[in-house]
Amino acid sequence: QVRVMESGGGLVQAGGSLRLSCAASGNIFSINVMGWYRQAPGKERELVAIIKRNTGTSNTKYAESVKGRFTVSRDSAKNTLYLQMDSLKPEDTAVYYCYLDAVEQTFGPRRGDYWGQGTQVTVSS
Repeated sequence: QVRVMESGGGLVQAGGSLRLSCAASGNIFSINVMGWYRQAPGKERELVAIIKRNTGTSNTKYAESVKGRFTVSRDSAKNTLYLQMDSLKPEDTAVYYCYLDAVEQTFGPRRGDYWGQGTQVTVSS
């Protein structure tokens, strides 16, 4: 099994910063993609940022709405993902979910999509 746990959400004023963390654990063979998605009330879940196995800047992708304000990074040795969120806006308010495209090997290698339970980020104006 693969377990995904987010942390770091909370309440912050507009213009402030938060740092989200995501720890993946379990019988993981490899992680191809790690990323952050978010879902605001009444809206569909949307991509925030993803980072592929290689950690060069060419292997990251951001939503247009967060470019220049959010920075995604990963510690591959620890299977941990981060999202540094600066200059936060009220429209960033949402539940943020961690996502993994990973291969787990409990009963032989099997690739799958894995999600955390989400962490609430609220930005007040």
